[in-house]
Amino acid sequence: MLTFFGRGSAFSDQQNSAYFEDNNDLILIDCPMDSFDILKKWDLTKYKHIYILVTHTHGDHISGIGMLVDLLYFLVHIPVTIVAPCEEVRKDLKYMLSRLEGCNDFWYELISCEELKKTWFNCSIPTDHSPELKGRCYGYNLKIQGNNVVYTGDTNTTAPYEKYLADGTYLYIEISAHRSNVHLYYEDLIPKLKEYLAKGVKVYLMHMDDEKKVLDKVSDIDVKPAPLVHEVVLGDNSTILNSILDITDSLYKDMCMNGSDDHNLLFTYLTDLAKTIVDADRASFWKWDKRKRQIWTMSATGVDKLVISDRTGLVGKALKYQKTIITNDPYNDPDFNHEIDIKTGYKTKSVMVLPVADINGNFIGALQLINKKSDRGFDEGDIKKLSLAALICGIALESETFLEDSHHDKLTGLKNRMGFYYDFGGKYKDYLIPDSGKVMSVFIGDIDKFKRVNDTYGHNAGDDVLRFASELLESACGDNDGLYRWGGEEFVMVMRDTDLDGAVKKAEAMRLKLMDSDIDADGTIIRCTMSFGCALFDPTKTIEENISAADERLYTAKETGRNKVCWE
Repeated sequence: MLTFFGRGSAFSDQQNSAYFEDNNDLILIDCPMDSFDILKKWDLTKYKHIYILVTHTHGDHISGIGMLVDLLYFLVHIPVTIVAPCEEVRKDLKYMLSRLEGCNDFWYELISCEELKKTWFNCSIPTDHSPELKGRCYGYNLKIQGNNVVYTGDTNTTAPYEKYLADGTYLYIEISAHRSNVHLYYEDLIPKLKEYLAKGVKVYLMHMDDEKKVLDKVSDIDVKPAPLVHEVVLGDNSTILNSILDITDSLYKDMCMNGSDDHNLLFTYLTDLAKTIVDADRASFWKWDKRKRQIWTMSATGVDKLVISDRTGLVGKALKYQKTIITNDPYNDPDFNHEIDIKTGYKTKSVMVLPVADINGNFIGALQLINKKSDRGFDEGDIKKLSLAALICGIALESETFLEDSHHDKLTGLKNRMGFYYDFGGKYKDYLIPDSGKVMSVFIGDIDKFKRVNDTYGHNAGDDVLRFASELLESACGDNDGLYRWGGEEFVMVMRDTDLDGAVKKAEAMRLKLMDSDIDADGTIIRCTMSFGCALFDPTKTIEENISAADERLYTAKETGRNKVCWE
């Protein structure tokens, strides 16, 4: 989909602009000067034609166009077409380029969007922004890699775009942390974003004036910041190293200076870096989840998150045999999974997979590159180019895995108390605000007479019972629920947007299901029961006080006969 040079507003270090590729063409959406500073380091000679779609004529959107025209005419010799969203904007651009920038007419082509006949272009979308630019601000509806894409540009309303939104649409929407009459204020926009997500729209945020504030505000809904490109200029090793340092500097600013808690930023940066180093069309970074026997994408260009069995595909093969896999004829490779190509219409021509390991040499993930843009496909030289990026990915993934492992119980695979409190600093934090209108419930479940299981059948049998109970409880978890091993034979479930009655019903269903289940406990079939204490979460009290309220009701269930659910 779209990749962004910057996703900030006018006063940001990297102002809002984006691009995508179509065969051998590069299509830009706006081009401020900071985007030109990135583009001038690219090998633009690989493109046959460059198109620039202009949303409106603010300097933070078009200030680099004149310089790009000069560069393409005098040095690169690539034709450029500037596309205005309407005739009035075309006239403004003509004046700017000829009278202010001094660009001769034959250096570039300037057209309005009605003249643009490209399969990736559907239409421009008139919108409202500042009064001074009334009638001259637009967004775009595009078709990229077979997907419907809506790009709002700068706007103060979502109304013009809604008829273009459908299941599977990629929406790149501006959002502001400051209320004004010229941008979309995040407090007002969040209900709309939830509505779009419910329709199956994929939402990406751009033109953010305070990225940390915006992303903190939307952390509990499935929207993402627009993906950034971190360009590497191919050449000597020092240039590549400088580009890597640029990426780590950006990561440092995002993770430390801007306080982002999105650990996937590092993998996004490195994936983009790897794709550029070997001139591939797509790249993805995969994590090996050994608990679930799955591999899944932590970062990917051109596709959404994928989750597959670790026994399938070329990534699974690379991890199984612990070696780099290269195939330049994937459709005749029995290990290649072509189902994604069938679904998307994408054609894979070449694939390279580098397994990555931790410092002890244990493989934990893989870096995958798809479709080298040259016809020769991938080779051993590409492996050497990516060895440093793969090494850094392995080290970063090990740190991420160590953090995740510290939040999980080894026996059951459930999150532990550390994971519980971590989630209250993240996905549950909005439910801690008094008078927020949000409802959340919690229950504690305890296996009845568990000590007797250990004493009678042994600790291996006890472990089997704990695993069985955890899997049964986990099967009841919805998208808004979280299950934790609280300690010993106790489990806690947190249920967002669930009232006390809903929590009681869920606990009762689990009680009955466990009571009627045959458990293979170290070779002996036994049955167990559980007692539950349920409570409605009170945001005026501490987390510990809320857990104590559920625990008191669990105590009542135990003292009054066990194998029951208490909520009073």
